[in-house]
Parts: sequence; structure tokens; C-alpha cells
Amino acid sequence: MLFLRSLLHFLWMGVTVIPWATVVVITSPFLSPARVYWLCAGWLKVAVRGGEVLLGIRNRITGFENLPTGTTSPAVLLVKHQSTWETFAMVALMPHPLAYVFKKELLYVPFFGWAMARMDMIHIDRSRGREAFNKVVEQGRRLLAQGTWVIMFPEGTRIDRGQRGQYKNGGARLAIETGAPVIPIAVTSAKCWPRKAFIKTPGVVDFSIGPPIPTQGRQPDELMREVEEWIETEMRRLDPQAYPPVAPSVAQPTGR
Repeated sequence: MLFLRSLLHFLWMGVTVIPWATVVVITSPFLSPARVYWLCAGWLKVAVRGGEVLLGIRNRITGFENLPTGTTSPAVLLVKHQSTWETFAMVALMPHPLAYVFKKELLYVPFFGWAMARMDMIHIDRSRGREAFNKVVEQGRRLLAQGTWVIMFPEGTRIDRGQRGQYKNGGARLAIETGAPVIPIAVTSAKCWPRKAFIKTPGVVDFSIGPPIPTQGRQPDELMREVEEWIETEMRRLDPQAYPPVAPSVAQPTGR
């Protein structure tokens, strides 16, 4: 049954993305960037709704009050990355437009990538190092100023449930360069949609939004350590079954 439900959702995404992306590619030259974004977001909401109905996956969000409320209030969202689910769901759940920072190779994915290429996001060539980061800062500054939140996965790739990837400080550097606060977000998507898995299981995916962290006067590595500590501590709270228990520290006897 799980295989059948997963297959149906896979087909649902394939059948819906082709006409949707075709419309985006054809109409995008005549639409504003905001309209293109919400047109693409419409398909992502369809994909998430299909996951709810066909896969039995439900989203549970806490900490919504931690998000900025102004129409142009900036934010850099740094999100735990466990599966494809959050790449769809974040756009469907957030009240502001988002701009992902992603590798340019995704633009070549048929239909899905072609539509992404029409969106005002930040695609980079990772092999270009400093030049790529300069592009992130330049475009990120412009997007943040117009009220688009920049979203990044600091671990860089999807991480297995219960595991911690290497947190890279690019998101912290961008936030410091632009003065935007950082919003850490923990996500338990691997409980239902494991990394690289075709078969998905019903359940609840938690999205826990942390308090904004000011970035003025901070150092990238120190800021990223704070983000990492918050996310990983929250992951243990949300999904304790996935993590080994932390051994209590044993007090050493003191001599007289």
C-alpha cells in the first residue's frame, strides 16, 4: 500500500508539473517577478496538498510568531535539510516570497528546472568559490531589500534522519553582509520522506521556527555555531527516537 501511495504521488507531481511549468515558461516574459513566483508557488502547494492526501503527510508548524511581520522586513532562513519535502513545503507554508540559493545544475531538470529558471532566485556555480559567494551577496541584498526572504540549507545537502551534516557558514556570511537577522528552522521530514527514498510513510512533519538571531557585529563561524546548536538541539526534542540518548556526565570524586 505504501508503495502504491508513493507511486501515485510521484505520478501526481509528474502529471501536474508538465502543464504548470509550460505555462510558466510561456507567460513569464509578460509577468512581473512576483507573479511568476506565486504562479510557481501554486504548483508547489499542489504538490504538498497531494502529499497530504496521497501520502498522509501533515505539516505542523510552531514558532510562526518568530517570523518578521513587515512587508519588506528581511530574513535569512537557515533550514535543516532531510528530504525533498521541505523544499516544496517551505514555499507553500511561508507568507513571504522565498529565494533559494541552489546549484545551477537544477536548472537543467526538465520542466521543474525550466520553471525555476524563470523565478528570481540565486543559482550559483559552486566551482567558482569566492565569485559565487559574491553573487549570493549581490543578489541576496537586492532580494532582501524588496521583502523576499533568502532561504539556505547550511548543511548543503540532504542529511539522513538522526544525523548531523557539516554546517557551512555561507548563510551566516550573507546575513552579516546584509544585516538581515537569521531565522533557524528545524524540520523532521525524514520521518515520512527519508533521504533518496521512493517509499514514503504517513505522519507529521514538524517545522519549528526559532527566534530571530541578530547578526550585527557577529563573526560568521560563531554565528553559525549558534544556529547549528539551536537546530540540532531542537531536532533532538522533536524527534528523540532518531537520536541516541545523551549520556549524563559523571561527576568525578574530589580528593580531600
